[in-house]
Amino acid sequence: MTRSNISDDAPDEVRKRGLKRMSEVYGWEMSDGPGDYFAHTADQVFGNVWAREGLSDRDRRLLLLGALAASNNIDVAEIQAGAALGNGELTPEQLEEISLFLCYYIGWPQGTKMHFMFGEVIKKHRKQK
Repeated sequence: MTRSNISDDAPDEVRKRGLKRMSEVYGWEMSDGPGDYFAHTADQVFGNVWAREGLSDRDRRLLLLGALAASNNIDVAEIQAGAALGNGELTPEQLEEISLFLCYYIGWPQGTKMHFMFGEVIKKHRKQK
């Protein structure tokens, strides 16, 4: 099975893979959930998209943080930043550099929101250590 054909797997295999990838990506154990929304999230987003070869989790996380910042989804970016720190994909210093970099591409006000949010995530991360 190549990763480009993973959507051909049996539905229960896709769900298992999706839950496993969700757990890996977020850094906490994910259990199955109810409804179509959860099914699409687990099966498609994590069971297929995050399971593809070609990009590391860190690569995907960086792309996602940029997209979330550009679309003003700071609350979701906060979850991603915390997971990136928890999984060792990014350091506090790298998050700070990302926020400065983003200021020049998405605008200073939006990048500043990311900067302050990252600061809170970093504080929380350091307290948990």
